[in-house]
Amino acid sequence: MNKNIINIGIPSKGRLRKDILKIFKKNKLNLISERGERDLLGSIKQLKNVKVLYLHAREIVERLGDGSLDLGFSGFDLLKESEVNIQNKINVSKRYHFGKATLVVAIPDPWIDVQTVADLEEIAFEFKDKKKKRLRVATKYPNLTREFLFSKGVTQFKLVGSLGATEAYPFTGSSEIITDITSTGETLKANNLRILKDGEILKSEACMMISKSSVKKPEVKKLVKLLSKN
Repeated sequence: MNKNIINIGIPSKGRLRKDILKIFKKNKLNLISERGERDLLGSIKQLKNVKVLYLHAREIVERLGDGSLDLGFSGFDLLKESEVNIQNKINVSKRYHFGKATLVVAIPDPWIDVQTVADLEEIAFEFKDKKKKRLRVATKYPNLTREFLFSKGVTQFKLVGSLGATEAYPFTGSSEIITDITSTGETLKANNLRILKDGEILKSEACMMISKSSVKKPEVKKLVKLLSKN
């Protein structure tokens, strides 16, 4: 990485990208991309030594951790899902009031006797004793899910990695329950899923993050101060 170039990571798509671009616009920083929204590289008109990279929000966290990005924008959930050695190399310098969502444990509506995580623990043991298999939990957040369930005393489960619409997994025979990120809970309800009463794993929002290897760079300090104004 060129030490004189400041690399900034911005999500390549979605609402998070749009809201973050508004912060740059509000602070009169003009982002330039030759091919518009499809471009993966960009620059800032007023800052010649800054390179903008449009990446998946998860990749932004990874690259802040390995130092190939100086500054980046992503969700707090994705930071906390990353490996501890990555988290230890990143500072959260600003938490914004958008991109708010909650990671939750959700179960099928017909499971009327299951209201809390303690009830889920009983079901998990029933699966093990009677069906000779573990309760399957579909998720895009294996680390946070495992940590949460273990902390609540639920140990008899198997994580199933989700590659798409996690809420469909219980109804396609791919899992019994899920953990998923939700803003309003409406998508879960529409798919006949219900959040456990004590099933909140993590509250998330959009954050500005800095690689710890870059915190002392004057240009990074200047950008952080500017982009913290919103």
